[in-house]
Amino acid sequence: MIIQNELLAIRELTRKDKDNMVRWLSDPRVLEYYEGRDNPHDEHLVESHFLNRQDETIRCIVEYEGKAIGYIQFYPVLAEEREIYGYGSQEKIFGTDQFIGEPDYWNKGIGTDLVGLIKHYLFDSLGADRIVMDPQAENKRAIACYEKCGYRKVKLLEKHEQHEGEMRDCWLMECIKP
Repeated sequence: MIIQNELLAIRELTRKDKDNMVRWLSDPRVLEYYEGRDNPHDEHLVESHFLNRQDETIRCIVEYEGKAIGYIQFYPVLAEEREIYGYGSQEKIFGTDQFIGEPDYWNKGIGTDLVGLIKHYLFDSLGADRIVMDPQAENKRAIACYEKCGYRKVKLLEKHEQHEGEMRDCWLMECIKP
């Protein structure tokens, strides 16, 4: 277990999570915001994109009251991204990506709790100076969630992410250690 509170737990992704990841990442409702509806994931893609990666990203499952409901990953922001975002090399900066894969758990405040939980973990346990995200500009629900958690929009990243056959604008959002 990486971190938990009364209702949420974040634990590292394991092979036993493959079926949930395939189900979530082949659901058009989830793919509309994460990966794209034109990019459903089968077992092979989940294996190569999430389970068999060797990099600095920590990939995790989100559990709510003991039930796996989503995914979150966090990683140190490396030089190439720092340059795109306009950051120097002195700060300890982490990025996160996340989704709730069970639509029945949407719009219940769980995403806000999740983002707040990981934010405190990255600041308090890993010593982050800044945490960044780059949601698509059209993803109003995610942006509102991040703003509730203390993130602010700092830069529009034009044509930043390939999604459903086109380059989409994203917002660079950040939260600075208090």
